Amino acid sequence: MKIASMLVLALLAGCVTPDVVPTQVTRELAPTGRLRAAINYGNPVLAQREPPRGVSVDIARELARRANLPLELVPYDAAGKVTSDATRGVWDIAFVARDPERAKDIEFTPPYVVIEGAYLVRADSPLKANEDVDRDGVRVAVSRGSAYDLFLSRTLKHATLVRAPSPQASIALYERERPDALAGVKQPLVTYAETHPGYRVLPGRFMVIEQAMALPRGRALAARYLADFIDELKASGFIAQSLDKSGQREALVAP
Repeated sequence: MKIASMLVLALLAGCVTPDVVPTQVTRELAPTGRLRAAINYGNPVLAQREPPRGVSVDIARELARRANLPLELVPYDAAGKVTSDATRGVWDIAFVARDPERAKDIEFTPPYVVIEGAYLVRADSPLKANEDVDRDGVRVAVSRGSAYDLFLSRTLKHATLVRAPSPQASIALYERERPDALAGVKQPLVTYAETHPGYRVLPGRFMVIEQAMALPRGRALAARYLADFIDELKASGFIAQSLDKSGQREALVAP
């Protein structure tokens, strides 16, 4: 079995992702016989719920088509909830940001989209730049387990994080409890500030968020296949076209 797996890896290494997925790869991708794709609707850059659409949904559908598998979309409202299920056998592939903390249980492809983490503040806030946020007494609302929560947990030395269970819940917390800033994906925060007078987004970004496909660790053949699959979708223009189709023109295709 080990020798057979090594041969399949060698074959995959010598080709760009074929339209017909090798049988052993399909078995690793979808051990239940259907492809269960975790979709985080909490990040509208990647997916929108009604009807299900967006770049994550398009990638999942294309993978299912190539593997000739029925597709099941497993909905989530926060990336942290997706990653907490990584060892529970409820999804086969996911679409979340690369992070060393998550890599304990998850294997990532190269990134397919690059987005930015930013801060939303009130118009009269004394905070003017990203560097101003990390000060004693400053409280920052975040979605628990998100890429920006994990990043800020490592990098903020003085400010305090106030966590909510999802991006939408973090907005509600920010409005209700009035912490000093709200951290999140830049595009939705910009949209929020444009539609809610009295708020603004601090210029620039505090982090780059690399969105990737993910699968539970221990599926070496599937992981190698997905890495080539994502590279091909980027090179062919599939990712760029999907972002444009879903109205996310400010998101950047990863190099």
